[in-house]
Amino acid sequence: MNTGNKQKRVLLVISSVDEMGISGKQTGTWFTELAAPYYILTEAGYEVVFASPAGGDAPIDLLSMKAPFTTPFTDRFLADPVAMFAARNTRKLRNINTDTFDAVFFPGGYGLLWDLASDSFVVKLIRDFHASQRPIAMVCHAPAILRDVKKADGDYLVKGVKLTGFKNAEDNEIELLDHLLFSLEDELKGRGADYVSKANWEPNVIVDGVLMTGQSPASAAPLAEALAQRLQG
Repeated sequence: MNTGNKQKRVLLVISSVDEMGISGKQTGTWFTELAAPYYILTEAGYEVVFASPAGGDAPIDLLSMKAPFTTPFTDRFLADPVAMFAARNTRKLRNINTDTFDAVFFPGGYGLLWDLASDSFVVKLIRDFHASQRPIAMVCHAPAILRDVKKADGDYLVKGVKLTGFKNAEDNEIELLDHLLFSLEDELKGRGADYVSKANWEPNVIVDGVLMTGQSPASAAPLAEALAQRLQG
């Protein structure tokens, strides 16, 4: 791992998918889960690089661009030409040397269930970061990406690990559970994870070793803050 960088670097990985399977529903990355870590981490002095499987313009969930889901972070991002340029010109994930990064952050949104969760490059990336003890931060639906990640010994990475993520009751509340490829809560529990949730939409950040997870959009900012502090240490 390259520790010669004076400035620590965070790879922020977002989905390239903008529709929920064949439902016709538009999706993408949940906006505040991209905007909050971008500002919190850059202002803490870290370099943030956006990457996605396809590279280029990464779709943002339209619902998350409207009230009541907007936040001061999203308002600021929309008015920030540098941030918007970065989101429209994401690096192609496979072209990146992930060894040069000190941490990885996965925002949520539904798109990732269709690409990141079954991407062998992403699975290997998480395994590598875990093995080298570099922080892996994931919020909302992003922990679903852990479903198929195994450690070198063949055990699921989440087995016996305390974590959180978007819960079935939250999916149900916005009437989307039936449209999803799979349930994050059910799959991770099935892999042996110690899944811990709070009331719907409440901030909830769980840290277990290098894995740092947040339950829903309100957890994006506190999760990014926790990662920023962790990188200082």
